[in-house]
Amino acid sequence: MRVVQKYGGTSVGSFDRIKSVADRVKALVDKGDEVVVVVSAMSGMTNKLIGMAKEVSDEPSERELDVLVSTGEQQSIALLTIALHSIGVPAVSVTGRQAGVVTKGTNTRARIEDIDPSYMNEILGSGKVVVAAGFQGTNEKGEIQTLGRGGSDLSAIALASAVNADICQILTDVNGVYTADPRVVKNAKKMEEISYEELLELASVGTKVMQSRSVEFAKKFGVPFEVRSSLNNESGTLVIEEKPNMEAVVIRGVSIERNQARVTVTGIPDEPGWSGRILKALGESEVNIDMIVSNIAHDGKARHSFTMSSDDLGRAQAALKPILSNLTDGGVETEAGIAKLSCVGIGMRSHSGVAATMFEALGDAEINIGMISTSEIKISVTVEENHIEKAAQVVHDAFGLGE
Repeated sequence: MRVVQKYGGTSVGSFDRIKSVADRVKALVDKGDEVVVVVSAMSGMTNKLIGMAKEVSDEPSERELDVLVSTGEQQSIALLTIALHSIGVPAVSVTGRQAGVVTKGTNTRARIEDIDPSYMNEILGSGKVVVAAGFQGTNEKGEIQTLGRGGSDLSAIALASAVNADICQILTDVNGVYTADPRVVKNAKKMEEISYEELLELASVGTKVMQSRSVEFAKKFGVPFEVRSSLNNESGTLVIEEKPNMEAVVIRGVSIERNQARVTVTGIPDEPGWSGRILKALGESEVNIDMIVSNIAHDGKARHSFTMSSDDLGRAQAALKPILSNLTDGGVETEAGIAKLSCVGIGMRSHSGVAATMFEALGDAEINIGMISTSEIKISVTVEENHIEKAAQVVHDAFGLGE
């Protein structure tokens, strides 16, 4: 069996943890598996390296930042390979370039364009473990580029696809994907399996287990992967293509996202083109918006409301100023201190009454709903942030997810 395992920064955050990872890899090798291990920088190392750069310059170039921060992963792969050698496991460390990872795009947030797995296959064919640096690759000029947030997960999924692995295991400090954040919902349960589509929706609405683009890559290339803990040997959550029996579960999970804000632009003429101008201005200012609601007021003017991270509120207001200057009656209303609650499940496609159950549970708990957004397999609402934990619990219970 060919296995790709990814270990995050906390899993290799100390020398003892690195030795523990080596023992886990040895157990797979002793079973006869071929193993590729993808590792992140030691916990805190990337931030430390960025801090060093900012000690030298207030605005270090992104190209040189990539050269610098990529050394964190190189440190990890060397230490883990040394640890494997010390317990009799033959292994070879490889950088992103040596692993054949070709990147494209902007430094510090590049994307994977292609992978040439020939060197990794050569190492595996000789009976050795490949220890690969996550989070990095090189562009067509041979320049080092890093992949941004969740880059090591993406590296693992992509390498698993390239070497035709039977399974990719994302080992982290959680036991798997839960029906809700267990720190918020006390009776949350670990799921045995979840579809790519469901995990994508959960990731997009606040679940922090995986970044969306890693799941998108796995879905595109059909890479089954498992989210499991690096601290024990319990099975985790398998992420796979949707199966017919999955629709029997109406709601797969509940997710929350704090620190949200609502922005409403008022006084917009009910004419073509205005929505595009508003969204273009926000996009050019790199403000990521989520829920969008548009309606026509009693005066015949349109109102556009959208949610975003509270951190982007000031930037959004600045981006909208030029738009407002062209509106005679235009204005901007803002509301901070809100949070988003979402229910996700592919069973929504074949079951009715999901929204009614959710809204009734919130109503019975005297929790007021603000904005509402839906997709084929998701319902999201905004509530006051100080009610979000109670809201998550009552909705989780309403769908029997803790049973």
